[in-house]
Amino acid sequence: MPIKLEIGDIVELKKQHPCGSKSFEILRTGADFRIKCLGCEKQIWLPRPELERRIRKITNNEDNKS
Repeated sequence: MPIKLEIGDIVELKKQHPCGSKSFEILRTGADFRIKCLGCEKQIWLPRPELERRIRKITNNEDNKS
């Protein structure tokens, strides 16, 4: 069963990005995900299974949802 992830959610990954940040914002969902590093704002594309394996914690960002 896939993890329920939505656009605007903030996820903390197990390994940090080269800039030192572990927090990423989800920009696109589907079979492939586009996430943005909250440290340097670099965008990364990952397949769903790989992203789900890397996630340590999910924070739902209620401010961006209407």
